Amino acid sequence: MGAEARGAEVMGPDEKPRRVRMTPGARRVLEAAERLFYEHGIHAVGVDTIAAEAGVTKKTLYDRFGSKEQIVVEYLAGRDERWRELLAGRLEAAGEGAAARVVAVFEASRAWSARYGAKGCSMINAHAEISDPDHPAYPVITGQKRWMLDLFTGLARDVDAAGADRLARTLMLLHEGALVSHGVGVLPDPFGAALDRVRELLDT
Repeated sequence: MGAEARGAEVMGPDEKPRRVRMTPGARRVLEAAERLFYEHGIHAVGVDTIAAEAGVTKKTLYDRFGSKEQIVVEYLAGRDERWRELLAGRLEAAGEGAAARVVAVFEASRAWSARYGAKGCSMINAHAEISDPDHPAYPVITGQKRWMLDLFTGLARDVDAAGADRLARTLMLLHEGALVSHGVGVLPDPFGAALDRVRELLDT
């Protein structure tokens, strides 16, 4: 039996989150699900719609992923991986200056949102639909936000070790507020407004 017929093999039980290995069929399903989940919401999109959009049978979908919940895990974890990759490049380009690296995070989010986030942050949107801690995607959502807070805390320590925790929380709130405002569309440039405040904080 070939790899395509076997479907996506489940990764080891110690992986967090549990992921599946992508076959071509699984990749088509995931690409379709990503578009549909982000555009219409997770609960509004059923497996029949995903399978039809991907050009596969529902049986193939379940063979590859096992459940809709696992597709949601792959969707969110995949976006998180791509975001971290983009951010890593921006932070590297910013150099070693602490203030420049903080600014680079917000500029990276502005670039990401312009290209991939017309409807706002996928994690925040998903959390509005998934509030059950037992859902397999819940740790992906909360873990991504904890990772961002840890990132800001590390950067804040390089700016002001004594006030790092307070600065990190403020940066996090400005960042998440800009993400939400961008998705809602009530401000013309929420990341620009957030960056103005960030620069004020860094100057003081």
